[in-house]
Amino acid sequence: MMNEINSDYIHKYNVLRNYLHLIVHEAMKMQPTQQFEKHSNASVRICHLFFELLERQFPIDSPHFQLKLKTANDFAYGLSVHVNHLNRAVKEATGKTTSEHISSRITQEAKALLQHTSWNISEIAYSLGFEYSAYFTNFFKKNTGFSPKKFREDCVA
Repeated sequence: MMNEINSDYIHKYNVLRNYLHLIVHEAMKMQPTQQFEKHSNASVRICHLFFELLERQFPIDSPHFQLKLKTANDFAYGLSVHVNHLNRAVKEATGKTTSEHISSRITQEAKALLQHTSWNISEIAYSLGFEYSAYFTNFFKKNTGFSPKKFREDCVA
């Protein structure tokens, strides 16, 4: 993997990501298959499905890929439940709102993209579902206290 990092190959990050996926899948093969989880109630089940749907969108591999599910309404539609029911179930199970979880995960992915890619900020904004990079900058600053540019500079230094 170190040879790949030090190479000049244009797609080296894709190769590294695939190596990591291979390692994870080999490790998963070593574990015995676990039984299906029993959920204590419907709220926990819906919450689990929401998180599964949220995580399926990540990691973002290309600046040309855009998040499809960005709002609580999008997730409710994907789960075939009413948005109020989803919000109530997630809040009951976790103590946080659906929107807070979505924002937190988008912020986490934005940090990873700023740290580990050379994509410009407008490409990251687009891939995370923001129509304008200014909206992304405001969102990121509200959630982290830093502008995306400042965050990237601090990570590189």
